[in-house]
Amino acid sequence: MTDPKTPKWRHLAAEVRCRIEDGTYSPGTALPQLKPAAEAAGVSYETMRAAYKALESEGLVRSVKRTGFVVLQAPGRRRVTRGTTIARDPARGYVFPAASRPDEPWEIHGRPFRAFVPAPTQVAEHLGISPGTEILRRRRVTSPAGEPPFQLVDTWLSPDAVTDAPRVAEPSPGPGGYLDRLEEAEHGPISWSETVRVRMPDREEAQLLTVSTAMPILETTIVGVSAKTKRPIEVTVRVIPGDRVELFSELQRARSARWPVAPIEPTK
Repeated sequence: MTDPKTPKWRHLAAEVRCRIEDGTYSPGTALPQLKPAAEAAGVSYETMRAAYKALESEGLVRSVKRTGFVVLQAPGRRRVTRGTTIARDPARGYVFPAASRPDEPWEIHGRPFRAFVPAPTQVAEHLGISPGTEILRRRRVTSPAGEPPFQLVDTWLSPDAVTDAPRVAEPSPGPGGYLDRLEEAEHGPISWSETVRVRMPDREEAQLLTVSTAMPILETTIVGVSAKTKRPIEVTVRVIPGDRVELFSELQRARSARWPVAPIEPTK
């Protein structure tokens, strides 16, 4: 039974969603083109498009130029424990709070990218430089092995970082990565702060992460401050599709919230 008050596009979206979930439309296949699909369902083109766009906003399909709406592989949702501890692995170097699990292999999608490009406003403000100043960006798209792209990570390095530690601009900076090279160049110990927000992706981010521009993303920005200059020297921006991650924190009781509740002294 369906509610006659429910918009037709919602009914259509539910029908297509069921076909995606039961495997009728498998990951990587295109949904029927809008015009013939609308004619078959006896609805207008715009009604059918609204149904497909609803599925796109749920992260089930993605609009691909000259192809139409393509079914996406269902990603697993991962829990990120938002601790404040930065660990160190003898093989990898510093390890920040993330969604990885111990000994879990991750892979890189495409080729890691590094180049001197104009700094966006947010990064420029952190580094104390003018927006548009060309600085080094290291970019990679990664995921657990065998899964679709999970995160896009951009590391922006200040001009001082590249001058003092030229190896940070090399394809492989060596054991411990660019952070070890910075600390060896007397910027250590680096201290970090993190900001988390939710926003919509731009087209390039959506394409690299194979999601719709209608899918919100979780953005974390970590700013590393040099012990030598007391100024930010590196900014790492990580973006993760909103349907692939959930944040988890252990809540602690303050003394004022202890149990049993302390008796209230009568007033005199």
